[in-house]
Amino acid sequence: MAIEPFDVVDLIRTKRDKGVLDTAQINWLIDAYTSGYVADEQMSAMTMAIFLNGMQRDEIRDLTLAMIASGETMSFESLSKRTTDKHSTGGVGDKITLPLAPLVASFGVAVPQLSGRGLGHTGGTLDKLESIPGWRASISNEEFYQQLEDVGAVICAAGSGLAPADGKLYSLRDITGTVECIPLIASSIMSKKIAEGTAALVLDVKFGSGAFLQDPARGRELAETMVQLGKDAGVDTVALLTNMNVPLGNAIGNANEVRESVEVLAGGGPADVVELTIALAREMLELAGVHDADVAGALKNGQAMDTWNAMIRAQGGDPSAALPVAKETHVVTATRSGILVEQQALPFGIAAWRLGAGRARKQDPVQHSAGIDLHAKPGDTVTEGQPLFTLSADEPERFARALEALEGAYAIGDEAPELAPLIAGRIS
Repeated sequence: MAIEPFDVVDLIRTKRDKGVLDTAQINWLIDAYTSGYVADEQMSAMTMAIFLNGMQRDEIRDLTLAMIASGETMSFESLSKRTTDKHSTGGVGDKITLPLAPLVASFGVAVPQLSGRGLGHTGGTLDKLESIPGWRASISNEEFYQQLEDVGAVICAAGSGLAPADGKLYSLRDITGTVECIPLIASSIMSKKIAEGTAALVLDVKFGSGAFLQDPARGRELAETMVQLGKDAGVDTVALLTNMNVPLGNAIGNANEVRESVEVLAGGGPADVVELTIALAREMLELAGVHDADVAGALKNGQAMDTWNAMIRAQGGDPSAALPVAKETHVVTATRSGILVEQQALPFGIAAWRLGAGRARKQDPVQHSAGIDLHAKPGDTVTEGQPLFTLSADEPERFARALEALEGAYAIGDEAPELAPLIAGRIS
């Protein structure tokens, strides 16, 4: 690295005192941090200053572009198909990528989904798919492009070469209490997505109890920031703002979420998962130039299922193989008759994590068979003794701590609750 044109302590002081960093300063900071010249403790001070004082729109754009420039970028210009991608900010029971990617690809559009593993209460897409016998997350660049051309959909692990500055920053934010910061979230997500080279991007931005931004206004601010960053980089970008106060679908875990995704691809599955899958697919296809697609029909007639089977087989998986089943289950029943009025997403996510469906540290394994299956959703009438949900785990001693997390997380009342819409807004 060349002799430093900036003093990192001066830059930290600028942000600490609510000042603005210019393009050259941000470019230098990210380059110096990626190369190891700026130390973790210095970058920790910077991320906290950004967390406390925010960033202007130009600063967020410069930060995003500097993180993209820290590594390699991908290009799909050699493909015969237009590309369209989707990113969700994550939540409890969010398995939408699984049915969505093959559904969109079944219309002749390429869907390159570079996904991650879960940390904390949300399961990662790769963790879910790894419950399918033989399926592998890591594929070569040649396999990646070939599968996009042949099948149309790829869900795989991202290489470490894309936006490496984000990889370092992400780990740092996780241990310094600076995760819930809109400039840092937006630049993190969009640097990776823009580096991936897709022509169009649809964002599923969550708010509510099971999302990391619980306030709808903050969710909207994040969505607007990311849409603008996409447009600045020449990527057609749209966001849907979606409700994560209640778990999405009936399955929370890994293998059971794959089962539920296959039900959706077979024309069934829970209404909320189907609704969001169809809404996101329509947005993705519209951006890719496929107008008035019969998305619901493609789920009903098996068109999307064919693409799913081809996608799983292409990565060594057996789509017809039995998925792992937990050794032990524990059923929780209704203590009275009435209407289920509450089912908070976050406690159910934490309970599934305690059952073994998630990990506390990056190196921890996940138990693919662990999780929760919901038998009722808010608004449903239940009778005393009726199963409300089933916990699954390989070690029965995990049930007690999972049940602890669920104390007060669900309630039965006499009057039907007012149910909020799943999709709360669209930002373009």
